[in-house]
Amino acid sequence: MKPLDLERVRPVVIGLFRMVVGMLFACHGVATLFGVLGGPEGGGPGPAAFAWPGWWASAIELVGGILVVLGLGTRLAALACSGSMAYAYFDVHQRNALLPIQNHGEPAAMFCWAFLLIAVLGAGAFSLEGLLGRFTSGTRPITGLPQEKGAGEPVPVSADN
Repeated sequence: MKPLDLERVRPVVIGLFRMVVGMLFACHGVATLFGVLGGPEGGGPGPAAFAWPGWWASAIELVGGILVVLGLGTRLAALACSGSMAYAYFDVHQRNALLPIQNHGEPAAMFCWAFLLIAVLGAGAFSLEGLLGRFTSGTRPITGLPQEKGAGEPVPVSADN
């Protein structure tokens, strides 16, 4: 049995990670903005429209999470999501205590670092960026498991592909 070549599955794992993190983040935005899925903080009304920072943070969570799930403008959307969670941690949570376990800022810290990772690594597999790039650049990006020979290189688009 051949050992698993982790580089071959890297784009797939990054793509799945991106979609799960984006979906969880978008759920936070939906819960806060629309009072569904348990509502904000497990119940109660959401922030007033355009109220700083609650409404804007929720809008970034919803729109940014959806963009990250779809893999569209991934790096920029992930950077905005990471920044919003850094702001949430330092402005909301850290004033209560220094450590995330003390100030209940674990989700903000985890989302911040997860989105920073996505911003650095890119969309991975299963992204609209990869799909649109296939139709606009004349080459098909390798977004899944690479082929045996020439792995990692763009494959020219032809009528056969």
